[in-house]
Parts: sequence; structure tokens; C-alpha cells
Amino acid sequence: MKTLYLDCQMGAAGDMLTAALYELLSPEEKEAFLAEMNSCGLGSVSFTAEPAVKCGVTGTHMKVLVDGEEEESADIHGHDHHHEHEHDHDHHHDHEHGHGHSHSHTGMAGIEHLVRDHLTLSDKVKDDIMAVYGRIAAAESAVHGVPVTDIHFHEVGTMDAVADVAAVCRLMEMLSPDEVIASPVHVGSGQVRCAHGILPVPAPATALILKEVPIYSGSIKGELCTPTGAALLTHFVDHFGEMPVMRPEAIGYGCGKKDFEAANCVRAILGKTGGSTATIVELFCNIDDMTPEALSFAMERLFDAGAVEVFTTPIGMKKSRTGILLSVMCREADREKIIELIFRHTTTIGIRERVSKRYTLARRIETVDTPFGPIRRKVSEGFGVCRGKYEYDDLAAVAREKGLSIREILEKLP
Repeated sequence: MKTLYLDCQMGAAGDMLTAALYELLSPEEKEAFLAEMNSCGLGSVSFTAEPAVKCGVTGTHMKVLVDGEEEESADIHGHDHHHEHEHDHDHHHDHEHGHGHSHSHTGMAGIEHLVRDHLTLSDKVKDDIMAVYGRIAAAESAVHGVPVTDIHFHEVGTMDAVADVAAVCRLMEMLSPDEVIASPVHVGSGQVRCAHGILPVPAPATALILKEVPIYSGSIKGELCTPTGAALLTHFVDHFGEMPVMRPEAIGYGCGKKDFEAANCVRAILGKTGGSTATIVELFCNIDDMTPEALSFAMERLFDAGAVEVFTTPIGMKKSRTGILLSVMCREADREKIIELIFRHTTTIGIRERVSKRYTLARRIETVDTPFGPIRRKVSEGFGVCRGKYEYDDLAAVAREKGLSIREILEKLP
């Protein structure tokens, strides 16, 4: 399985993600990418990949110019470190900058018009761009208490930010990983100045976008994860956690402009994994006063809500009562929802929790031409094994049609 791992120990910003992913390309792909982005319909925006060094590590800084100028920002901290282009620009908190130009307030309609009607990128990339902006708009709407249609991107609606989002979406299309994993996100600390005043780090919109994502602070003053970086991560990342066991094939470092005691970069690692490793939450409760029908309905509702696995085990309880141990496995992001459903649909008054690792084989469905016609087969591979199993529904349909047993059908399949 092709796996992309994003190391966000210094947060995430649009230009840094762009540069890190860019470094994973071949020389020919890098040249083609820059040519495409410089002619894709972003007007006066231009991309240049510049070598950069952070704490002795060589990487790339993706320089984005708008009308020949690179965005700058004024942070309230001495580090002057908060947005995309220096870990700096994507949501510039002040409309007016040192070079004398100001941003227009662009809403979702304006962003969509630019993306849908002017960019020469694929429909998939356009859909991804709008999905990322949709996350930002929803967060800003919730923070400011106004409808999404009334949101004006004071901070992320500028052309350089649109360029960063478009670039990351195009790079993800070019790399096409089967799975994207990211580390817990370092968000920085202190305060940041924005169009609405001085706010804590992470800024309210960023914090909302990163809801249910593992984040942490540290000694570095400034906004390490921007709203654009947060939205890009939550859109593309399948889950957050430790780096899986993988065979790296390419490693990229996307650098910000500022220097700190830690290397100011996002690291991207592209490689092969034999399967996937994720954190799974296991929830347990003992039940002795429910009918089988009611318990069956509860299990259905838990599966419908996204539970990975639900099963029961016969147990003996106090006073020699027979009972059922209900076990539910779910993803960390679904924990609260699943707990609520267990209490709603069962008679339990207490739930136990255990967090553990879950190792899974990579799975795919392929269609096999057989003497009975096309039949789907699930193939699972990784960790040194590969196995296949024909889909029961397809086998059962053929068995009914031909008047054969499933065993007889399997004997004639490749």
C-alpha cells in the first residue's frame, strides 16, 4: 500500500505542505508541476521552489508571489511567525502589510467562481479545493455566529492562500497515496493578532477545524498550525497517530521562512506499508436484562454509526446470573457518538474503555471473470501475506440461479 506520512512537529501551513509534497516528486514531475501551477488560471500568482536549510536540514521553501510580491505579516510575538509563507501567510490577520497593498474580502461565492470557472485543473482537484474551503467557512461561521454565505475570508481568501490550497490538492492528486497518516499536530502557543483583535493560539477557527484531532502546545510562541493547514490536514488525512511500519521511498522537507530552535518544516514521507496500523477504542459493558431482539437492534444502530466491530460474548455475572458482554470497537473520532448510542439503545449504566493498536491488512475488491460470469473477490494483503475470498452475495446469487451449492461453485472457480 502506498502510504503518505506527514510529520507535523512544527505544525502545518499551506506553503510548507506544498513544499514537502513537492519534494516527493521526480525531477520531471517537479518541473511539470511548477509549469502547470504557473499557468492554471491563478492570474498574477507565480510559484518558485527555493532551496532552504533549517537546523542543518536541506529542504524547499515554496515562494508564492502575487503581483511580484511575497506576502508578509506582522505578528505580536518577537518571532514574527504565524502564517504560510514564513509559516506565515494563509490567514493574514492584518489587511494592510508593509508593502502597501490590502486584501479584498472574498466570500465562498467568489472562491467558487475562481476555482470552478477559471482554474484549468481537474474536477477532482477543484472539488478538493472547495471541500477545504468549506471546512474553513464552516469553522468561521461557527466562531463568528454568521451564515456560511456571509463569511468573508479576511485571512484565507487572498490569492496566495488559494494558490497554496490548489497546489496541495494538485500534489495529492499527483502522488495518489492509498492512505494518509499524520502525526499529532503542534499548534504553537501564545497569542496571534487577526482582523478581529488578539486571539489565543490556536486561533478559534483553527481549534474548531482540528476538533477531535490530537494536538499539543509547546514553548514556541506563535501560530504553528494555520486554518488553511488545519483544513488541508483534516480533509486529506485518514487518521492521526504514530508513523506506521513502512519502507520509505521518498522524503520531503517543506520549510517556513523563520528560524527557531527546532527545524521549522513539515516532513513528508512516502513509502510502502504492508497494511495499516491505527489506534482503536474498545468499549465494553455487561448486560443481563435485554431481549435478544432489542440487543440485535442496538448492534445494528452501532454499526450504522460507524462502529468497526460489534460482538457479544456469553458471561456469568454476580449471583450466578447469565449475561452478555457487549464489545464495540470504534475509531477515536467516533468515541463520544458510540458511547451515547450504547447508553441510548442498551440498559447498561456503565461502560468500560480500552485503547489499543489495530493492525489491518490492506483490502481491495476485484472482479474475476469466471465460468459463471463476473464474481467479486476481496483481496487482503500486507505483513507478508496475501489472501483472497469470493464475495458471499455473488456466490449465493450464482448458486440460486444455477441450482448448485456454494461448494460446487467454488470448486470451479480460479
